[in-house]
Amino acid sequence: MRADRETMSYDVLIVGGGPAGLATAIRLKQLRPETSVCLIDKGSEIGAHLLSGAVLEPRALDELFPAWRTSDAPVTTAVARDSFYFLTAQHAFRLPTPPTMHNHGNYIISLVQLAKWLAKQADDVGVEIYAGFSAAELLCDDSGKILGVATGDAGIGKHGQKTDRFTPGVELRATYTVFAEGCRGSLTRQLFDRFKLRDHCQPQTYGLGLKEVWEIDPKKFSAGAVMHTIGWPMDCQTYGGAWVYHWEKSLISLGFVVGLDYANPYLSPYEEFQRFKHHPLIKHVLEGGKRVAYGARALSEGGYQAIPQLAFPGGLIVGDAAGFLNMPKIKGNHTAMKSGMVAAEALAECLNTDAPPVASAYAQKLRASWLWDELYTARNVRPGFYGGLVPGLLNAAVDQYLFRGRAPWTLRLHADHETLGAAKNYRPIAYPKPDGVYSFDRLTSVQLTGTMHAEDQPAHLTLRDPSLAISVNNKIYDSPETRYCPAGVYELIQENGHPKFVINAQNCIHCKTCDIKDPRQNIVWVTPEGSGGPNYQLL
Repeated sequence: MRADRETMSYDVLIVGGGPAGLATAIRLKQLRPETSVCLIDKGSEIGAHLLSGAVLEPRALDELFPAWRTSDAPVTTAVARDSFYFLTAQHAFRLPTPPTMHNHGNYIISLVQLAKWLAKQADDVGVEIYAGFSAAELLCDDSGKILGVATGDAGIGKHGQKTDRFTPGVELRATYTVFAEGCRGSLTRQLFDRFKLRDHCQPQTYGLGLKEVWEIDPKKFSAGAVMHTIGWPMDCQTYGGAWVYHWEKSLISLGFVVGLDYANPYLSPYEEFQRFKHHPLIKHVLEGGKRVAYGARALSEGGYQAIPQLAFPGGLIVGDAAGFLNMPKIKGNHTAMKSGMVAAEALAECLNTDAPPVASAYAQKLRASWLWDELYTARNVRPGFYGGLVPGLLNAAVDQYLFRGRAPWTLRLHADHETLGAAKNYRPIAYPKPDGVYSFDRLTSVQLTGTMHAEDQPAHLTLRDPSLAISVNNKIYDSPETRYCPAGVYELIQENGHPKFVINAQNCIHCKTCDIKDPRQNIVWVTPEGSGGPNYQLL
């Protein structure tokens, strides 16, 4: 314990205010109202750092709030129809919609708005919620058991000195700590290493999701219409696809996902997304409209094979921090919520005993839930695309239509940072300049995110070995971080005739792509001061 830090104690502490963390908190208070529960989130408010497509499968929400349809929940736009297209540069060919992407009974939502509503429900049942507090440090006892977390100090200058606005962090201690940090959480990553939680699972694989919200011509708006595309602008060896969801009030959700296992170091997911909007099928929808929001976030695509050990002394992992996304469905909010609810049920039981075996209780309940079976039957679709688009589609058809997801084999995953090829083996991609109507440069897009970071603070994007930025990333891969970052954080400049690597940490929208894709795992994302980062409202 640090002498200058205040200490607060709870039965259960939850790190992360997304659907998994909020569902954990609510379900636990439903089952055991006397439990003291605290939830913290690094965003300036609940939802500020959340991004999802999002078509919501309401299964978990039905279980958590059976009467939500008669409430003021921001889940109102039912999916009216699905469509699925294969794109070439100028044409669109409609294909049968895969069974995993049938959305009858689902809803188009804003995850930000749903999280705010869930936070109100949590507050109503007595959960203490503190936004703007980043969990920066694990607290442990002498045996290594997790006792909680400490929030980051505020007012630390760029060189580590205390400034006149210095405020020490707070130690939040709990009987159990639930980590719901989302994809590639910084403390979750430490837990993986500390307790060797990934020793018996396959490597997690990721995608980068980029999203815009557009207000379009009302004549082109069709509430509840859901469209997905594959093909152009991706080449046939790169995993990726796009969506267009007609949400509400002439607003559409438009997005693009690129698998981070791509090989070409010259590929820019952001530029691919901007190029995609010029396809005739998409441009027609956007014509006469206006872009009103932008954001990007990595997502865990590995699924069943990549699920780590989920419990450790003193705590649990839930949601996308554990990798519960169902990639064939392109949905993870319902699975995140369900994992949190299952964790709450295990915690409620264990808090009533003298020697709580929370690890075994959580594992048993997960394996008995619909969540486990859903991820199992989806497990072979994503890794089938390692061989390219055509083999991937054939594998998906055999796996899902013939075997119903229960093939007698399980395909293997590989780590995304190992897949990047040397620049000498590829040609640079000539992306068209943004026109300011349909396509935009990255810094213009970042302005729509509301991103703010205190200027006088240490950079939260750190390098294990600064020399590798030039000796490896630049010389071998031609500085791919300047292209895969969707916010223009990284750039290479010339100084006295030599290349110099520059990190513009103030632009960071907390997508975590650099922490994932860097070929030597040299870039490490750590938490900035609380409330720093994007301030999403519609995503």
